[in-house]
Amino acid sequence: MFKSLFVIALPIILQNLIQSTVNMLDTLMVGQLGSVEIAAVGLGNQIYILLNMILFGISSGGGIFIAQYWGKKDKVGIWKTEGIMFSFSIIISLLFTIASVFVPKFLIGLYSNDIQVIEIGAQYLRVAAFSFPFFGLSFAFSMALKSTEHVKLPMIATLISLVMNGILNYLLIFGIGFFPALGVVGAGIATCISRAIECFILFIVAYVKKFEVAASIKSFLKFTFFEIRKFIKIAFPVIINETIWGLGTTMQSLIMGRSSTLAISAFNITNTISQITWVFFIGVGGAAAILIGKKIGEGNEKEARHTANTLAWFMPVMAIFIGLLLLPISRLLPFMFNVEGEILYQAKMMLMVLMCSYPLNAFNMCWVVGICRAGGDTIFAAFADVGFMWLIAIPLASCVAYFTNLQPYIIYICLLSEQIFKAAVGFYRLKSGKWLHNVVE
Repeated sequence: MFKSLFVIALPIILQNLIQSTVNMLDTLMVGQLGSVEIAAVGLGNQIYILLNMILFGISSGGGIFIAQYWGKKDKVGIWKTEGIMFSFSIIISLLFTIASVFVPKFLIGLYSNDIQVIEIGAQYLRVAAFSFPFFGLSFAFSMALKSTEHVKLPMIATLISLVMNGILNYLLIFGIGFFPALGVVGAGIATCISRAIECFILFIVAYVKKFEVAASIKSFLKFTFFEIRKFIKIAFPVIINETIWGLGTTMQSLIMGRSSTLAISAFNITNTISQITWVFFIGVGGAAAILIGKKIGEGNEKEARHTANTLAWFMPVMAIFIGLLLLPISRLLPFMFNVEGEILYQAKMMLMVLMCSYPLNAFNMCWVVGICRAGGDTIFAAFADVGFMWLIAIPLASCVAYFTNLQPYIIYICLLSEQIFKAAVGFYRLKSGKWLHNVVE
């Protein structure tokens, strides 16, 4: 089981590691401009993060069907599901692009009342928004490729795209050679170019190699109203889950941003660093969903349950060891970011808090994304995933941020408090066995 898991997981881990590394390099480059620029680009990216969550919901919902259709070797079912995913993804991406181009200051202003941060963040967002449609198509197609066990192409496309993004960031932010020094606007241009490159690579290579997910536009559009309704029944809870969860993550930034520019700068640094170590769990969780979904589609429910139970203990154990990497990384922050000492101290404390919570975080990611969604148990997973965030973590953090003078890392502890309750509910759900459903019968 572990061999099959890591054959799928390794390219996904590498893809996310590359992406997180380049994102970290982006933050390091922008960080050389100052703490205001870090805060501005970080808040500008909150719009992208929210879009990312909605697209992840659409694609994850579609991935449930594609993985189980893949187990049945039903290509027509795969193509119809892709068509629905593409349609929803393009519509949502265009809406985000329009809003970000025409009212960027309003969007950034939701997270900060610092005039300088709003101005610089709006400059970045207005340009970066043109990457959203390319990102939407790439996200959906990458999920289709991964769900049919073609995991190398998304990794390679991401590698090429993000290396290009890193190079263009360096040239356009600082004005190297004959390139103009555009600051955060340069970072936005680099994002647009790199996302377009990624999109073209994915589609061109998949069609040249004639992968199963590569079909005619006509084949993608053969879905019926009944199939849309079936997709929505299973996928809509995931979409709502990720959308509300995405709103929750942006609310976290809002809480930090309204607290102080110092707090949001430390929070952005912490998130950037944590992405590097979290890629392992993203990869294993994604691979678990593919394997479990495929086994359910094949009718092998016993093996699906065994895989789920094994991963439920494997992920938290690995989280203990991987989380320890945050300790030496925290010592390197002064060499990585050109910001005030208090920001570095708060970021270091936040990383220590995150390290302690990693086992719970890993278990929760595993049972929500890797197990329950693969088994079609999307409604329960959605309620548990966002319920504790909005009913406990966000209200608690808001009270501490707005009504006390406690330090930012204490607010961060409050934001992570949801993980305890979510883990308890997840353990109960897995033991009950009620998470497994065959959605393509």
